[in-house]
Amino acid sequence: MPKVLVTGAAGFVGRAAVDAFRTAGWQVRAAVRSRPTDVAPDIEWAAVGDIRNPGAWSGTVSGVDCVLHLAARVHVGREPDSNSLDRYRAINVEATRRLAHEALAAGVRRFIFLSSIGVNGQRTPGPAFTENDAPRPELPYAFSKLEAESALRSIAASSGVELVIVRPPLVYGPDAPGNFRRLASWVSSGLPLPLAGVCNRRSFISVQNLVSALVRCADHPRAANETFLVADGEDVSTPALVMKIAAALGREARLWSVPQPLLALLARLGHRVIPLKQLIDSLAVDSSRIRQRLDWKPPLGFDEGLRIALAGSPLARRR
Repeated sequence: MPKVLVTGAAGFVGRAAVDAFRTAGWQVRAAVRSRPTDVAPDIEWAAVGDIRNPGAWSGTVSGVDCVLHLAARVHVGREPDSNSLDRYRAINVEATRRLAHEALAAGVRRFIFLSSIGVNGQRTPGPAFTENDAPRPELPYAFSKLEAESALRSIAASSGVELVIVRPPLVYGPDAPGNFRRLASWVSSGLPLPLAGVCNRRSFISVQNLVSALVRCADHPRAANETFLVADGEDVSTPALVMKIAAALGREARLWSVPQPLLALLARLGHRVIPLKQLIDSLAVDSSRIRQRLDWKPPLGFDEGLRIALAGSPLARRR
């Protein structure tokens, strides 16, 4: 039975990935900052502490066939100072580089790196992003992911490790953090949303679809040394997304239209800031390459993914 090391296994995507690999028949070694108390008996847990520590990964990759590297410092909004890129690099680049060298020394066959569509850019004013587009990162998080990709490609090129890079757009699902949760909360609150006039298209991927793609990348022979963009395959406008979220929550979508300059002011509501560019800009992803090359099909459609993501949510029970 093949064995996979999943880093960041306690995170939103990590938990889903552990379950998906177990279901697919893999042995799982789950790397986490500290060992959880409620552990599944068939999972091997590895407490690695602070992965900025040069020795954090020591011993974690022995006997592993594939590494799925999810652990990262994610984008957390505005940064307080100009050194933010250095903070991203410490985890997203340097810790990744050290893990790759550990994997190389341990004879790991395949290394999967979860990157970000932000490497391609923050918006698509024209055609959807593809793997052939020149990288145009804009935020420190995306810059660090691009640098990590470059470091991994250099290591893979001088070794026998098969590298797979996966770039998803916004990932949603049960208990999803970040902007998806904020938008769902905003919709559930019943407040009228000034988004009816937005005309854009954005791609998303459910966490179930993402981990399905990651499992396929782990052992498919045609995934080796490839970069894949992944998405559900249904692009929606922001008003359509609001209506779909409202339907999944059993709420009424309350939308109204305002001039875009005024929208720029209304999009910031205290601690519930949803970046304006993620409300009105387009960001479309062409995921045809992974579908064709690996014969991968997302198991969930967008509406079903939203329903699962919000089923049982306390947001649906607000009165």
